[in-house]
Amino acid sequence: MSYFILFLLLSILLLFFTLHRPYRHRFVRFFAFEFTLALVVLNADSWFVNPAAAHQILSWLLLIGSFLLAWHGLHLLRSFGDPEDDLENTTQLVTRGAYRFIRHPLYGSLLLLGLGAFIKSPSGYGLLLLVFLYASVYATGRVEEQDNLKRFGQAYVDYMQTTKMFIPFII
Repeated sequence: MSYFILFLLLSILLLFFTLHRPYRHRFVRFFAFEFTLALVVLNADSWFVNPAAAHQILSWLLLIGSFLLAWHGLHLLRSFGDPEDDLENTTQLVTRGAYRFIRHPLYGSLLLLGLGAFIKSPSGYGLLLLVFLYASVYATGRVEEQDNLKRFGQAYVDYMQTTKMFIPFII
């Protein structure tokens, strides 16, 4: 019951944050965060069980990778994106670091986080949440790319031809 209350409170905070964002991708991104949160809460009891098990080690590696990729992506946006009033409102196209290989490192980190949380205790329900998470992240990325095409024009078209969306050399 306490996990459900925590999920509900965090969902309300996330919804409040989402409603105050001006971006078109805010609602599909809300669902991506919701599915991620649901995976974390669903498997909360399994996070520290059998810490030396192979699936736990793999899970922690994915979670650490998620954190590092998110930190790196945010650092690059702050340092080279020349954001106006909001970190998401960059005025410069960032094409270095992780952005040299993938267009959406922050969403890629969300995919890693979801997979890491799922691997803690795989289940049919968890797999369904993971599929919805991946679909939501993909939809968010597509909407954001439409906005970036308007903002950066041909430079973004060229950038799209040399990078993948989330996973280097794959997708």
